Amino acid sequence: MTLRKLVIRSMRKNLKMYYLYFFAMIFSISLYFIFSTLQNDQTIVTMVKSSMDFSTTLQVAGILLIVITIVFTMYATGIFIRRRSQEIGLYQLIGLSKAWVARVLILEHAMLGLGALLIGMGVGALLSRLFQLLFMNLLGLEAVIGLTFSGTAALQTLAVFTCLIVVTSVQIIWTVYHSTLLQLFQANHRQDSPVKRPSIISGMLGIAGLGLIGCGYYLSTLIVTNTDILMFLMLLVLASTILGTYLIFHTTISWILNVYRNRRNGNLGLYNSLSVAPLMHRIKGHANSLTLITVLSAMTITMVSLSYSLYYSTRSDVRLSMPFDFAVENMPEEAAKISSRLEEEQIAFDRHRVEAIRFHGVWVDQGSTADEMDSTFLLFSAEQMAQAGLDLEHPQDGEGIYYSSRAVIEGREIVSPQEVLYESSDQADRLSVSRYKLANVMNYIFYGDQLLVSGDTFERMRDSIQKEEYKEFLTYEVFNVLDPEQAGAASDIFLSNVDSDRYLTDFQSAYEGSRQTFGLLIFIAGFLGFVFILSTGSILYFKQMTEAEQEKAHYRTLRQLGFQVGDIMKGIIRKQLFVYLIPLGIGLIHAAFALNVGSVLIAASMLTPILISMVAYIVIYLMFTVVTIRYYRSIVTDAI
Repeated sequence: MTLRKLVIRSMRKNLKMYYLYFFAMIFSISLYFIFSTLQNDQTIVTMVKSSMDFSTTLQVAGILLIVITIVFTMYATGIFIRRRSQEIGLYQLIGLSKAWVARVLILEHAMLGLGALLIGMGVGALLSRLFQLLFMNLLGLEAVIGLTFSGTAALQTLAVFTCLIVVTSVQIIWTVYHSTLLQLFQANHRQDSPVKRPSIISGMLGIAGLGLIGCGYYLSTLIVTNTDILMFLMLLVLASTILGTYLIFHTTISWILNVYRNRRNGNLGLYNSLSVAPLMHRIKGHANSLTLITVLSAMTITMVSLSYSLYYSTRSDVRLSMPFDFAVENMPEEAAKISSRLEEEQIAFDRHRVEAIRFHGVWVDQGSTADEMDSTFLLFSAEQMAQAGLDLEHPQDGEGIYYSSRAVIEGREIVSPQEVLYESSDQADRLSVSRYKLANVMNYIFYGDQLLVSGDTFERMRDSIQKEEYKEFLTYEVFNVLDPEQAGAASDIFLSNVDSDRYLTDFQSAYEGSRQTFGLLIFIAGFLGFVFILSTGSILYFKQMTEAEQEKAHYRTLRQLGFQVGDIMKGIIRKQLFVYLIPLGIGLIHAAFALNVGSVLIAASMLTPILISMVAYIVIYLMFTVVTIRYYRSIVTDAI
């Protein structure tokens, strides 16, 4: 038999083992080809006006995608070599050299990879236009994109494929040359040593795992209020959570299962013997992979949920920081020109004039001057802002409300009653500020901490503030476009009639810039999230395939004793739900605490995008559970 025929026959024989691996390679290559196509598409690059560097961002995402693909492929290759260890041992036993065996395996993987490369690039070329349209839609851009094949993307994908084959080949050579015949023949039958009877030490370690995770969760709540030691806290949270997760899988779960078995005096029954008993013997060996899967799941859910939340709430977040479509400060001539141009273009709009005072003052806690902080303030009258169309709360006389859409991020929210001290000609030289609102009463582009007071308080402070150099009377002309469809045209008129050196912007321009930034973010996060879930789900599936093959003799014995397939499958399903749902559940809890920290970046509600992201992740993840259960059913059915 020639080498080529042997390789083809081996691939046919191991088809069941390879089909998901082959699909995963095709999927990864397709995604990378699409990334490369987008990165080299000049039409998209020219149209993107985001402040983020488009090409650089996709390059970083592409590198991360390459790393994930290589790690996943190496892990899968290791499992496949282990499952074929007896075949490799037989080749050596009949006198074939290790070099010949390594050459056969490398050729087999190269042929498999070449097929995945060709199919993956073909699928990527066909789907690239679809993803280009999706990408343009996320960024709010419009352009005509044809179906093209990027030669540069093909070369980049080929380079990645070559790197993948080289790494896999080195792994195969290392395994073949550093494995003895005894190790090869026993590889499929090696199991973890049984977990010993619970001891005080194992109980303490088990509780320590839960304690470390709880400590990590608690420390995560301190990140927002302790930004000066942000990096230290983040590293501490990561270390505590990851170590705690590892102890959960390595010690805590096996300890709990041992306690459960002892309480039942070892009488587990059929279903528990097929679910609890295998877990007790294998959970320590699975600790590394289950910890990795849990951490990757938490990272994926956090990354996708946070990026989707930012994109989902872009308009509302920008509106909180820019309550008016555009505004000008002490620019009556420009305001008149803008009004005239809007009327010429028949764009319906509202225009209002608002008075304000910019003055110098000091933030201080009531009853104490220990934590004084100099600042510049913008003072507005609640009655005037209400006439301008804002729906706001009217403060009591002598009291102010602090408005800031970035108060939480900047750590400036009012957590205790504070006062603003200022130079005054009468006894009233301070303004009580006991509340804050996560919004602005004037567009954020104008300098000063925004305070809202009653009309009487505004008039009194305007007359009493001393030192002319510390106060400035301002007049704002604010505009709101009534028809959202005309917002783009109105934005162009505004920008063309103000001096670019003033760095003025409007709501529509700010919204489009944020949409492009967060659209690019959710696009990359979504694709990387798919790769993460594909990798984690496949790793679990491959491990369960290996266990199913190792336990095939047990199922054969049970079938010979008269147990039906359905009876055996009930215990197996319990085991699979445990193996898949425990990492998923812990990952979801980790992600929930991480998202709680990330919620300071977003003023609007994150509940809807988080729920959508989590449900999508859970559905895709559980598909691997279904596939695994079906594989087990085929093993049990074919046991005799």
